[in-house]
Amino acid sequence: MGKKRLEDAIQKIDYPIEVTYRCFELDPTMERDVNVKMDEALAKKYGMSIEQAKENNQRMVQMAKETGLDYNLDTLILTNTFDAHRLTMLAKKHGLMIEMTERILYAYFTESKHIGDHQTLTELAVEVGLEREEVEKMLASDEMAEEVRADQQQAIQYGITGVPFFLINKKYALNGAQPTDVFIQALEKVIAEEQS
Repeated sequence: MGKKRLEDAIQKIDYPIEVTYRCFELDPTMERDVNVKMDEALAKKYGMSIEQAKENNQRMVQMAKETGLDYNLDTLILTNTFDAHRLTMLAKKHGLMIEMTERILYAYFTESKHIGDHQTLTELAVEVGLEREEVEKMLASDEMAEEVRADQQQAIQYGITGVPFFLINKKYALNGAQPTDVFIQALEKVIAEEQS
């Protein structure tokens, strides 16, 4: 409902809006293959009990559901996301970054796919229209690593320490999951400034 309301508001605004995804690793030190569940990882990271972590995850699942998203955090596979970010940068070269990013996010949060696994990433990339051979070659190399690091460096310059983080017109920052009204107000403020 919230996503639909935001889309409706954007259409009413009648102002060109471009969304750009950026690369950001929450934990660059994480291994590709992790034998820990999300609840356990959160409990350890934030010094809370497993039960508290489960409750937090259930709140997140509920918030996602209220906006039309289906999160399965109980079966989510933790992994290092650097190669997934490299894949999104390759997709960007082909004008498919949004499609690739959204496909990876859906695979991760909803389908519980291992998005650190090269075979999984290759299959997801082919689904959105990238060439299998190009993706396999890129994943077997260091290609696109500099582009990912440049995005991450920009995040550091903006003081970003977590996601989601939204930067509107490089001036207005929205940190964390925000209600739809907050986005609408921010967009309206930016547009009013642009038109004056």
